[in-house]
Parts: sequence; C-alpha cells; structure tokens
Amino acid sequence: MAPVRYRSLSSDHADVGAAVALREPEAQVGERVGLGWYSGYCMTCHFCLDGDHNLCATAEGIIVGRHGGFADKVRAHAASVVSLPQNIDIHSAGPLFCAGITVFNPLVQFDVKPTDKVAVIGIGGLGHIALQFLNAWGCDVTAFTSSDAKKAEALELGAHQTINSRDPAEIEAAAGQFDLVLSTVNVKLDWNAYVGTLRPKGRLHLVGITLEPLDLGVFPLIIGQRSVSGSPSGSPANIAKMLEFAAQHDIKPLTESFRFNQVNEAMVRLRSGQARYRIVLSR
Repeated sequence: MAPVRYRSLSSDHADVGAAVALREPEAQVGERVGLGWYSGYCMTCHFCLDGDHNLCATAEGIIVGRHGGFADKVRAHAASVVSLPQNIDIHSAGPLFCAGITVFNPLVQFDVKPTDKVAVIGIGGLGHIALQFLNAWGCDVTAFTSSDAKKAEALELGAHQTINSRDPAEIEAAAGQFDLVLSTVNVKLDWNAYVGTLRPKGRLHLVGITLEPLDLGVFPLIIGQRSVSGSPSGSPANIAKMLEFAAQHDIKPLTESFRFNQVNEAMVRLRSGQARYRIVLSR
C-alpha cells in the first residue's frame, strides 16, 4: 500500500475528524503517513486493548470493498495511520506497509536475537526484504532458493550463505542448524525436511500462504520441542517500529515504478512474473 497524505473522503484537502482532533493525534495535517492492510479496528476487543490490533476479528481491510492501492483518497481510523520517519525513502516505503511488516513482525513476536541463525525460504517479494531485515538485526542469515540466478542477489541483499532448495542433500546437510526458518512461499514443499533443519526449540514460521495442507510428522516436533506457526501483518506499533528500523539501516524494498496512467502496463508486468519485486503506482 503506497504512503498517503492524511485525508478524508469528504474533502479535497487533508483533514482530520473532530473526535480525532480532540485527542491531539500524533499525525498532523500535511504530515507524511501510511496505511497497511487495515484501515480501522474495533478498539475494544482483548487484542486491540493488548496492542495486537492486527488480530482484531472485526478489523476493516483497506482494500476490501474499496479501491485499495488504486485510490487517491482514503478514510481511516486514527489508530491505523502511521507516521513516516523523515529520512525514509517515500518511493519505496509503500511495500514496507505490506510485505515489510509481514516479515518484520515475527522478529518482534518471537524475540529473535542477533545471535540466532535464521533461514529464509524464497527470495521474492517477501523474502528479499526479510534478508535485509535479518542481516541488519545481526543474525546469521541463510537463503533457501531454487533459482541459481537469485543466489548472488540473495548474498547482496544480506544472506551470508545460500542453500539450493531443490537439492535434498543440501537441505539434509543443514540439519539442526537454525533457530528460525521463515517461509515466504505459497507452494508445497517437503516441510519435514525443513523441520529437520531446526535446532531444538526452533521454529518453522509461515508468512507465505501455502495453498495445500502441511504434511508434518509430529515426533520431530515433540522430541526437539520445535514449533510450527504463522502470522498475518502487524500492529500499528510494530509498523512504526519497522519503519524506524528500515530508516536507520537504509533498508528498501526493490521496486518498479509506474504512473497511475500506466496501470495497464503495470498489470501486464505483474502478470509476467518478472517484476522485481514490488510494483509501486504514483501520481
């Protein structure tokens, strides 16, 4: 989702609602802000009150029933609006509100440490940002990729080493190495092989929406006290934390830019599967 000015659908200029103004919001008129997957939360459920707004059962999606990233105005709950750091690159900030927070959220949720060894499966729209975050976090980073062409790119993005995900022998050689394996892909893999690469108490965490049920043996999970989990986007607080981290470490998604009047060309590029790695529309 591209960064937007703080706007109301009811006018052609930036504005805030009267009830918001009474609370002296952090975001002021004219300030650069962004929205992630959600535009509003109930603010009364257990998860909202506990700071996990992205787990709110009635959270309102920014693109559901709306124009989403194709809109030039948006109306949103004050709690979902996140200010952009002054030194962040406005042209690459948009994808951080979607792909960026998706891969950053597990680092915070599971208290990933700089001494951890972490592997990323898939070097695409999610994975290429994950490598940058993990490297800046201080982790020893491994990239699982099936593409020889992406090996060099993975190393440039922050991986310290790569493993061929199509070579069972290479995966087996990594047995018991990782504290966290982060899967960003949506295809069926030999998940038991990846569980085998985890250390005791290690975690296989999925942020890519795998289309088929997981086929997992339970014994390796029990005997090694290993976990399998998944997570959605992230709370506004974690989005803000991610933006500050990205700005501090000059982390930027790889993007291709198109003007709004080139949207048909952008869609053709997207469908080709050749986009690297996020397409951004701008006015």
